[in-house]
Amino acid sequence: MSLAAYVAARYSMRARGADLAAHRDERAGTGELAILASRGIDALDGYFSLYLPHLLLAAIAPAAIAVAVLADDWISGLIILLTLPLIPIFMGLVGAVTGERVERQLASLERLAGHFLDVVAGLPTLKIFGRARAQLETIGEVSELYRESTVATLRVTFLSSLILELLATVSVAMVAVAIGIRLAGGDMGFRAGLFALVLAPEAYLPLRRLASSWHASAEGLAAAQAAFAVIDAPGGTGPAGRAAGPPEGPPVPDLTVSAIVLEDVTVTYPSRTAPALAGASFELGPGEALGMVGPSGCGKSTLVAVVLGLIVPQEGSARVGGEEIAALEQGSWHAGIAWVPQRPHVFRGTLRDNVTVGRAALPDAEVHAALERAGLLDTLRRLPDGLDTRIGEGARGLSTGERRRLALARAIVRDAPLLLLDEPTAGLDLATEREVLESLREVVRERTVLVVTHRPAPLELCGRVIELGRETVPA
Repeated sequence: MSLAAYVAARYSMRARGADLAAHRDERAGTGELAILASRGIDALDGYFSLYLPHLLLAAIAPAAIAVAVLADDWISGLIILLTLPLIPIFMGLVGAVTGERVERQLASLERLAGHFLDVVAGLPTLKIFGRARAQLETIGEVSELYRESTVATLRVTFLSSLILELLATVSVAMVAVAIGIRLAGGDMGFRAGLFALVLAPEAYLPLRRLASSWHASAEGLAAAQAAFAVIDAPGGTGPAGRAAGPPEGPPVPDLTVSAIVLEDVTVTYPSRTAPALAGASFELGPGEALGMVGPSGCGKSTLVAVVLGLIVPQEGSARVGGEEIAALEQGSWHAGIAWVPQRPHVFRGTLRDNVTVGRAALPDAEVHAALERAGLLDTLRRLPDGLDTRIGEGARGLSTGERRRLALARAIVRDAPLLLLDEPTAGLDLATEREVLESLREVVRERTVLVVTHRPAPLELCGRVIELGRETVPA
């Protein structure tokens, strides 16, 4: 492979990883993606720059040298031909063990990165509740697991290199002993003996270098396999297969008259054994406001991602109007949804741009009305340039509560029949929460609404409340 082709391949993998990160559920392995897109792809250098050239050399040089020696001294050539296949056989056996160890090491690194990312993202909350220092012990435990897996990988690498070197040395020694015995007995000429003795080590050298470069490339190969497993997962790209949908899927049913039905939906993320969401079933009728509660980690946000079409469940079905959500034309499906995520994103741009996402021509009067109903008027008055104030990365920052209210303002201005609220009042004080809920009462009217929350106040918007894993209970 040429240098240009290799650079293009790396660029393509990074681009696909970035696209995946931009379209997947935030809880579904962002740390894993970061490792795959950075260190994992960089580790492919050893595969392309060392392993592939040595593989080509090992396929040509040993056989050519063995034939040359065989033509001059058939005994030495026969010994070389019989012992050469032993190195690839042992290399394959050792490589299988090494590959398994490297995969474990990469999985440990992904867990460490994911946990560290979660701690950093939730550091303000941990600080408020006095749990920030307690995470040091957890990070230390995960780091220790990564250290142990790394040491185990290095141990196997060193031992396997020793075995292959020993095998090559013994093979050369067999050739040397046979030459020495025949030289001492006068059955072999000095020129032929010297020729075979000089070339014999060169026959094994490409295979020894190939074995060393295989260990250098094993991490990159494991990372590439993990990356393709995530990127090319069934249904598109994502933790369980992001539903990118076919270019032309079935038309989206009318949400004003169609019910959303989930039956025994189970989602398990890669590198995890326990399902993030297990056997979830419910029906959300048109115009109904449904509340979803449950302890942290039970899969509420994963369930929202399934409804959004961002995740395709491994088991069960998610349908709307009888059509599988994953099979719908996703652009049209998302156009009918207003979503307030658990961690709203603030785009780099003006406050107006952040409110009118997808509706650039919205009049300022409607933007002001949405900000007022979301409880952001006081924030707007404090901004130096009003709606034209630049916010987001590299510009003016917003607090957690202000980000939440900004997401609510987006949902208010979006004329969508389906409203998904994932912890809509998290980070708000009680007074602001009450104001926001009063505004939401008008927003949820005549819409189909799914509310996921830990707080009891947002459940006042719902006509029915269910808990994951339990029977439906009255609101």
